[in-house]
Amino acid sequence: MPTLNQRMTSEERRAAIMGAGERLFAERGFRGTTTRALADAVGVSEPVLYEHFNSKRDLYAAIVGAKSREGLTIGTALLEPYAKARDDRGFFTCLGEFILDQYTGDPAYIRLLLFVALEDPDLAALFHEHQREGRECLSHYIRQRMEEGAFRPVDPPLAARAFMGMIFHHAQACLLFPDDFVKGSRKEVVAGMVDIFLRGILPAR
Repeated sequence: MPTLNQRMTSEERRAAIMGAGERLFAERGFRGTTTRALADAVGVSEPVLYEHFNSKRDLYAAIVGAKSREGLTIGTALLEPYAKARDDRGFFTCLGEFILDQYTGDPAYIRLLLFVALEDPDLAALFHEHQREGRECLSHYIRQRMEEGAFRPVDPPLAARAFMGMIFHHAQACLLFPDDFVKGSRKEVVAGMVDIFLRGILPAR
């Protein structure tokens, strides 16, 4: 990564600041990260930092917004074929593996979210709002399959929360602790959770 101003375009510098913000917020928390540290991490002055972001809060919002949009775009593309085929097991398996990939592929971002959620409820609410579209998409799929008779009558948002809760809890346990309570590979864990979920939501035979 270039560190001298003259070697960076404006977009490159903005991206570098966001990358430094993600790393430092994850390591030191939102309050513990100074604008001086952010500027030093990129090799710019604080005035240059403020040319791109008015405050640390604006920087955090930009990181969360960009990550949320990226995740929604990738997740939607992965899930669309299963949704069109009405392949429920494939749909939920793909979703579960995608969520775990987010945790293992970008642990710094997950730590950032957990750290900031403890420090500032308003910033935590900002992330939660950015995730609304993803939650609503899952709830919509469950409602659609329920109306088609594939799932028994349930509260779609509650069912969506139940499935994501299983996956998120497992992902966080693996990230935060030396957790060996659940045995098996990632694929085996996801397959088992999908089976538990679908057995609970499928109509009685």
